[in-house]
Amino acid sequence: MEKFFELEGGYLFIALVILVVTLFVTTRPFMSKGSVKKGVVGVGVFLAIAIGLHYQVTTTRMHEVKQAFRAGKTIICESRAQRRAAQSVDISQRNEWHLEGDLFVSPHYNRPFHTARCLVKP
Repeated sequence: MEKFFELEGGYLFIALVILVVTLFVTTRPFMSKGSVKKGVVGVGVFLAIAIGLHYQVTTTRMHEVKQAFRAGKTIICESRAQRRAAQSVDISQRNEWHLEGDLFVSPHYNRPFHTARCLVKP
C-alpha cells in the first residue's frame, strides 16, 4: 500500500481537486436534481479506474525493468538534473549500478533513479 501512495500520490491529489470541482459545478442552481450524485459518482469511478490502471501499468513496467537489469541489459532513466545536456542516463551493471529496492544506485552518480521512471533500452 505504501508503494501505491508513493507512485500515485500526485495523481490522487489531482483526482481530489477534480472531484472538488465536480462537486462545485454540480451544486450550481442551473444543474438538474440528482446531478451531484451522478456527477461525483461517475467522475469518481472514472478516476479510480484510471489511477488503478496507471498503477498496474507502472508496477508491471518496474518489474520488467528490474528483470532486464538483473539479466544484464541496459536501462534508460530520465535525468532531470540538467535540461541543457544529456536528458537520460544509461544504467547497467557494467557501470557499477545496483538495485536497492526500487532504486538504481551508483557510487559514481550523485542521486538514485526510481525504476518507475525508467525503460529497458531497445
